[in-house]
This record gives sequence, C-alpha cells and structure tokens, in this order.
Amino acid sequence: MELSEIEKILKDALDLHEVHVKGEGSHFNIIAVSDAFNEMSRVKRQQAVYAPLADKIADGSMHAITIKTFSVKDWERERQFNIPQ
Repeated sequence: MELSEIEKILKDALDLHEVHVKGEGSHFNIIAVSDAFNEMSRVKRQQAVYAPLADKIADGSMHAITIKTFSVKDWERERQFNIPQ
C-alpha cells in the first residue's frame, strides 16, 4: 500500500491540518494534526484515525499501525521531537 494513498484516505475523511505517514509492508506510523482533536479524548482521536482505514486493516493491507495525534498548537511544540521524514 502506498503512503500517499493512506494520506489521501485520511485527508478525505478527516479535517486534518497535516498528516504524515511512514512505513513499509503492512506496518505504518501515522502523525495526524487537527484542531478537531482538541475536544476528543485520546481514545476518540485514535478511533477517528482508525475508522477511515478500517477496510485496509480488515483486508490485511495494513497490519501494525502506530498513531500519534496532535492539535495544531501541540504540533508546533512537538514537531521537533516527531520530525516527519
């Protein structure tokens, strides 16, 4: 599965300020940035990112996924520690 395809799925489904996807095979790391996360618990943030990817997870295209979510304000502070490659 192409990284750009995952980014597109997430951008189309969620109101993201930024999204960064790294990985290979069926293992992926996702950083999602949105002010929509401000009002969500940590679990709800994870569920919001997982939901648009459910078909890919179910068919095995995606197996191991690590998700980090940030508000835009938090991302300004955290980006130095989570630099997308």
